[in-house]
Amino acid sequence: MAFDYKKEYKEFYMPKSKPNIIEIPKMNYIAVRGKGNPNEENSEYKQTIGLLYSIAFTIKMSYKTSHKIEGYFEYVVPPLEGFWWQKGIEGLDYNKKEDMEFISMIRLPDFVTKEEFDWAINEATNKKKQDFSKGEYLTYNEGLCVQCMHIGSYDNEPTTIEMMEEYAEENGYEIDINKNRFHHEIYLSDPRKCDESRLKTVIRHPIRKKE
Repeated sequence: MAFDYKKEYKEFYMPKSKPNIIEIPKMNYIAVRGKGNPNEENSEYKQTIGLLYSIAFTIKMSYKTSHKIEGYFEYVVPPLEGFWWQKGIEGLDYNKKEDMEFISMIRLPDFVTKEEFDWAINEATNKKKQDFSKGEYLTYNEGLCVQCMHIGSYDNEPTTIEMMEEYAEENGYEIDINKNRFHHEIYLSDPRKCDESRLKTVIRHPIRKKE
C-alpha cells in the first residue's frame, strides 16, 4: 500500500476544528512563487498548480523509468499547500486579493534530494515541452505554530483565524507572522468537486512565547 502522508502524519494534516499548538519539523517542498488574485480565471496562481503537479507526478512515477531514486518508496502525492501574504500589512486582507503574494507548495518525500529534484525538472521539461524553471526546491523549518481545521469558504477564514489567535493568546503565545514566517494553508478538498460549505483547509500561523 502506498505511503499516505495525510494518514501517517494526522497531527500535521488532520487537526480538529479547534485550535492546537504544534511544532512543525523541517520539510522539503516543490515550490512556485507568484502573486495576484487566485480566483481569477487565468491567474498566476492557477498556472502554478499545473506546474507543481507535473513535477510531483514526475517524481512519483520515476520508478517506472530507467531513473532510479535511492530510497524511493511508493506514496500518495501530499496535498497542495500555500504560504500567503500581502506587503505592508499584518495577516491578510481578503477584500484585496489582487495584492496577495504566495508560495504554492507540495511536500516532497525525504528521499528527494536537490539533485533528484533537478532531474525531475529536466524530465518534465523534456516530456511536456514546457518551461518548469519556476519550480523551486524549498527547505522550510516552520517551527512552533497554532493550527486549526477550517470548514467552509476561504472567505470565511477570518473567523477561524480569530479563534486561533485567541487560543494562542490564552496559552501565552502571540502570532509571529513576518517576512520569513507566513500564513499557511493546506488544502484537503478540491473546490472543483466539493461544495463550498464543506471545503476542508488546515490553517496554520507561526507563534512565539509572549515576552
